[in-house]
Amino acid sequence: MPKNDLTFLLGGEAGQGIESSATGFAKAIAHAGLHIFDLRDYRSRIRGGHNFAQIRVSAEPLTSHRETVHVLLAMTEEAVRRHYPQVPAGGAILYDEALPVEDAIWEAVQARGVQRFPVPLRKIAEEIGGAVVMMNTAATAAAAGVTRFPFSYIEEIIRVNFGKRGEAMVSANLKVADAAYRYALEHYAGSFDHTIEPIPGAPPRMLLNGNEAFAFGAVAGGCRFAAGYPMTPGSPVLEWLAGHANQYGLVVKHTEDEIAAICMAVGAGHVGARALVPTSGGGFSLMVEALGFAGMSETPVVIYNAQRPGPSTGLPTRQEQGDLLFSLWASQGEFLRVVLAPGTHEEAFEAGWRSFNLAETYQTPVIVLGDHFLATSSRTLEPEALDLSAVQVERGKLLSPAELDALEGEYYRYAITEDGVSPRAVPGHPKAVYVGEGNEHDYQGRIAEEIEDRVALNAKRLRKLETARQSMRPPKRYGPAEAPVMLVGWGSTVMPALEALRILNAERPTAQYLHITDVWPFPAEAVAQALGEARVTIAVENNALGQMARLIRQETGIRLEHFISKYDGRPFSPEYIVRGVREVLHA
Repeated sequence: MPKNDLTFLLGGEAGQGIESSATGFAKAIAHAGLHIFDLRDYRSRIRGGHNFAQIRVSAEPLTSHRETVHVLLAMTEEAVRRHYPQVPAGGAILYDEALPVEDAIWEAVQARGVQRFPVPLRKIAEEIGGAVVMMNTAATAAAAGVTRFPFSYIEEIIRVNFGKRGEAMVSANLKVADAAYRYALEHYAGSFDHTIEPIPGAPPRMLLNGNEAFAFGAVAGGCRFAAGYPMTPGSPVLEWLAGHANQYGLVVKHTEDEIAAICMAVGAGHVGARALVPTSGGGFSLMVEALGFAGMSETPVVIYNAQRPGPSTGLPTRQEQGDLLFSLWASQGEFLRVVLAPGTHEEAFEAGWRSFNLAETYQTPVIVLGDHFLATSSRTLEPEALDLSAVQVERGKLLSPAELDALEGEYYRYAITEDGVSPRAVPGHPKAVYVGEGNEHDYQGRIAEEIEDRVALNAKRLRKLETARQSMRPPKRYGPAEAPVMLVGWGSTVMPALEALRILNAERPTAQYLHITDVWPFPAEAVAQALGEARVTIAVENNALGQMARLIRQETGIRLEHFISKYDGRPFSPEYIVRGVREVLHA
């Protein structure tokens, strides 16, 4: 009997409580010591439209969802129709007994060998709880009953989730959950093979998504100011920071638009605060002129761009990695923009604090490229996975008040230096009075149009490109080094790719994965060396053009031979990557 290795899918319409029910259910299982990977798929509307949450459970750490679903909790007919093909023989569809479903669909379900588990969810919610909205509580409790998952964990989460709404609400939900749990246990658990059993002694774990990991890392790295205009999927970072503003001493501003947001952040960075702007592609597009101002004035600022499909409004709640090349050259003129692309929750946390170090060390904008899949998917992590001991605050050539007190001679904000980085003083010290300019200027900050000044200051700023390259980390390699196939990707593609490697390498070393996190300045030498050791190279990207593959060719001269692409607004699954690799090998 399979134990602790299955996937639930809770599907229904926006407004039916899919989000909150799935979150509570995932937390209950995580509290029992099991690992979770929680994928969310939702439309950009408040009510209506098909939404679902896919919760994968395992006794082992997880880095991705899988396509197969073992228990489908269907709150609508559409959920049955859309997802029954994902349920294998022996799996189950759990639904309200009164749910109208076409006979043809049930015939197809039966032909697949999938079991039907009707439960009086609505009746239980109305007659025992007194409100139909408790159907979600009934559904998740029934799913626990089918898999023999101890009810005590469901009870614990109900008490936590509804505790603030009063004992009457807690009591009603507990009664509903108990009735649905017992019904499913008595009627269906005996015919369902999969079970969930708690793991005694398992350490407590966090369940968090990439946005939360990045925001936590930013605070750990000394972020003190954030401004933004809400834009999915980046704005939850702003919400997280606002929710913790008092706890961590943050100033968080909801601005009238994205232009105001980045201008506020540049102002905060100018006076010495570590400043952040979370957004998504369309919002980032509006910010690019101010990005150039930060480049010209050499002001540190961090922009977190959680990518979604474009152009324009695109698909607001979907996945794509389409902003890579845009990020490298956004805004007019030539100047250094550091670009990082974390792919896992651990890397998102690290990018949260490291981005501020790079911004201040090189006195320039740093763009952190997240994406929807990383931003919204949750994983269980051991507390030490977010390595607080590694957090360092490096402020570069920022002059302290004592250093300024001891300064002899004049202070020049844009002094010409060999590495391109000038000593930096924040406003307020009498020995460091200077002009900050969006125009071209001389080494003192005065507007200048003379040829000598333009060449000297532009060359100084561009020298930071090579200086910053020394801080760029080489790509990470996963999988057996002797594997002949090298997959190449960036961002969250690494998570399903790691699962794909396990499938591909189960019998013999077949594939390895090259994961590029530090995108610009590009670590060309390290990437070229790794690619030179591969026999077959395949780019794997959530875009149509192969943007990383193009960048690799530009910077190394190496052309990746094959391309596995996905730009339908959904993330890669491990199975999708495996199918792509096998097609390449058998072509």
